[in-house]
Amino acid sequence: MSEPSVTVQDVTDNQRLSPGDTAPDFTLPDADGKDVSLADYRGRKVIVYFYPAASTPGCTKQACDFRDNLAELDGAGITVLGVSPDKPAKLAKFRDAEQLTFPLLSDPDKAVLTAWGAFGEKTMYGKTVTGVIRSTFLVDEAGKIEVAQYNVKATGHVAKLRRDLSV
Repeated sequence: MSEPSVTVQDVTDNQRLSPGDTAPDFTLPDADGKDVSLADYRGRKVIVYFYPAASTPGCTKQACDFRDNLAELDGAGITVLGVSPDKPAKLAKFRDAEQLTFPLLSDPDKAVLTAWGAFGEKTMYGKTVTGVIRSTFLVDEAGKIEVAQYNVKATGHVAKLRRDLSV
C-alpha cells in the first residue's frame, strides 16, 4: 500500500472547487489497501463524495443511499467513490457491515480532502470546528468538475442529486 498522493493544481487550503475546474487527481488506498486513482476513471463520470467518519449514523445513511441507488447511477454511466479520513481496516468493516458495493477510499492525512475544499472550518451545533465538510462532486469524463456541492445533508442528498442529474 503506498502513501496517499494528490496533485493539487491551483488549489489552496479551504479553496472550494467550482464547475469547470480540473478535479485534483489523487491515488488513495481502498478498504482492502489497493490503490485507486481518479485517473483510472477517465472517460467515465464519477461521483466523488467526502464524508466525516465510517459507521456513524449520518455517514451510514448517506453510504446506504448511494448503495441503494448504485444501479441507476451505474446505468447512467456514473461511478461512485467515497472518501473519508478513516484507515482501510475501518472502511472494510463499514463496507462489510453495510454491504457497500462501491470503493471507499482512505485519506488519513486529509491531503485529498483539503485539495478538494472538503476539510476546514465548519459550523457544528452552533460552534466553529475544523473537520470534514460533507461534500459531493460530479467529475466529467475529461476530469473536470461538473457539479460541486458543499455542506450537503446526509439524508435525502442522493435523491436530490439524482433529480439534479436526471438519473
